[in-house]
Amino acid sequence: MRILITNDDGINAPGLEILTRIALDIAGPTGEVWTVAPAFEQSGVGHCISYTHPMMIAELGPRRFAAEGSPADCVLAALYDVMPHRPDLVLSGVNRGNNAAENTLYSGTIGAAIEAALQGIPAIAMSQYYGPENVKLEDPFDAAARHGVATVRALLDKGIWDSADYRLFYNVNFPPVPGENVKGLRVCTQGFRRDTSFGVEPHHSPSGRKFLWIKGGVQNMPTAEGSDAHANLAGYISVTPMRCDLTAHSMMSSLKDALE
Repeated sequence: MRILITNDDGINAPGLEILTRIALDIAGPTGEVWTVAPAFEQSGVGHCISYTHPMMIAELGPRRFAAEGSPADCVLAALYDVMPHRPDLVLSGVNRGNNAAENTLYSGTIGAAIEAALQGIPAIAMSQYYGPENVKLEDPFDAAARHGVATVRALLDKGIWDSADYRLFYNVNFPPVPGENVKGLRVCTQGFRRDTSFGVEPHHSPSGRKFLWIKGGVQNMPTAEGSDAHANLAGYISVTPMRCDLTAHSMMSSLKDALE
């Protein structure tokens, strides 16, 4: 199997090392693992592409490249410049912090999986939830490291993969617990954290200029039962099937009756 890996935390991120080990196991001794990842951290860029300016790309080693662009840029660079043959699978992550609930919409980790899906390639985004039980571990990615291979294999062997125009891809979040405490896997919807959101915090520089820092909301609030963050905070790996089609299909009939 030929696998492309990328992330949004950058080429030197520890989560990418975890993902490399996962990908090498999945690819097998006769497979290939290619890395094209951002040269610098690109967290929160979503599905951004560098449409208005070029990006530099550098080869750091065999099948290992850093691009001065977003995660989606990295997928495009891999498909149309770096790799001599298209990959069989794109893996994105393992992100430092969760990409559950509304975080999914901001995530560059998810953005890479979206671009892969739009290009017709099976894709899985993976993130490691942080919390009091794992943030101070010697390896906070322990849950992902221990269960990543089995989770990817389960999706490849038993997951649903289609060839629709907006094809399925998967969002996986590992719970904020040591690997030995992971309770299992749950198929979940994307949740929504109520009463918390992104915002800004103003600061002034020594020169008196005003700057705004973007701040995330509280992450340990559970979402509705059966959704991703709820499962993660209960100790389960969440697997969420996703598509890029943003149409609210359940509203089509009512809106047609009202407007047409």
